[in-house]
Amino acid sequence: MTPTLFLLSPASCTGKRAQMLLRDGAEFALAVRVRSDDGAPIGEVFAFLSGLYFRGKLAYARRFARPPAGVAGVQVITASRGLLDADTHVTLDDLREFSTASIDIGNDAYRAPLEAASALLARRSKRARAVLLGSIATDKYVGILQTAFENRLVFPRAFVGRGDMSRGGLLLRCAEAGEELEYVPIAGAVRRGQRPPRLPRKR
Repeated sequence: MTPTLFLLSPASCTGKRAQMLLRDGAEFALAVRVRSDDGAPIGEVFAFLSGLYFRGKLAYARRFARPPAGVAGVQVITASRGLLDADTHVTLDDLREFSTASIDIGNDAYRAPLEAASALLARRSKRARAVLLGSIATDKYVGILQTAFENRLVFPRAFVGRGDMSRGGLLLRCAEAGEELEYVPIAGAVRRGQRPPRLPRKR
């Protein structure tokens, strides 16, 4: 089977759930862990911050990642640290740093680490395809990642026309059912389209 990596777009570190997590005196389990010296895995933290969308991305990526030896198969895009293994622990200070960084290709503090990390990952996984689970309609991720991976950068065809919640729900269902989606190269692909029918309600 084709070696496969997943690149997950980040969760917002400035929304209401981020405020809950970063609030002084927050006592729920994840907040306590984030404030500790050990921190908590960035995948788990971003799943809390984003809810359904990131939970779906993470579950799907963990289910279908087939990385080359020595390479983490699930990588998270960050606002200032390039790509991080989804199991990398982050602390309160890290999240505060992410919350002040702008995810904009014109921002060197975001662009330069991501360029370096994606170039290194592409060299270490020369036969693998890299599946972007994130926004495909803009170049804030695509432009940088495509430079590194070229035609190996792909995305799920079913993403076209779907909003974040629909993508999250679709990915969760596919992960639970063990059904991998079809991927197409981002280069030359139609990245915007008509909204597909709503997902049927789960029984």
